Amino acid sequence: MSTNRTRRRVLLIRHGQTEWSLSDQHTGRTDIDLTAKGEQDAAALKGITERIGLHQPFVFASPRRRAQRTAELAGLTVDETNELFAEWDYGDYEGLTRVQIQADHDPTWAIWTHGAPGGESVADMTRRVDAAVDRVESQLGASDVVVVSHGHFSRSFICRFLRWPISQGADIDLRPAGSALLAEAGGDRRLSELRGPVGEWAKPTSI
Repeated sequence: MSTNRTRRRVLLIRHGQTEWSLSDQHTGRTDIDLTAKGEQDAAALKGITERIGLHQPFVFASPRRRAQRTAELAGLTVDETNELFAEWDYGDYEGLTRVQIQADHDPTWAIWTHGAPGGESVADMTRRVDAAVDRVESQLGASDVVVVSHGHFSRSFICRFLRWPISQGADIDLRPAGSALLAEAGGDRRLSELRGPVGEWAKPTSI
């Protein structure tokens, strides 16, 4: 297949709802399953690549069960499972909410500016996401790409694909079973669409 494709697209899909996403607990390496609603929302994604005109895309996925199950229910065949696409490693803050972290550790804490002690710093996450962007770009010459992953990872990926600092991920709202479509043509890159779960409204990005 030609490597001179004039328009290249990346579809990011966040996994469906889990008990911890419902309670706003930071879920990095904990391998948690989808809720019943999470499974329903993931199944509603079936046919999404056809609806937006992606033809035989290459599918990357995080190794976590919640991402793998979302891909399965969405009817996507995963071509490569890779730790590069895993969620931010929250280290000591795994399983805690932002409210708990701010109350018990640092009232100014935010993942986008402080990172996670015992896990990945902002610099660590930037390096890993840059490597994930490189891996996706290596495939884009041959086909469009789908990435089934996680909330903070996907928002970070959007930023780095668009050559923005990772901290701008704070301005992007990507809900469980939501999706984001990135496009590149002639060196120009943009965030084309940001959607909530099928049938639900997505808050527009402020970027």
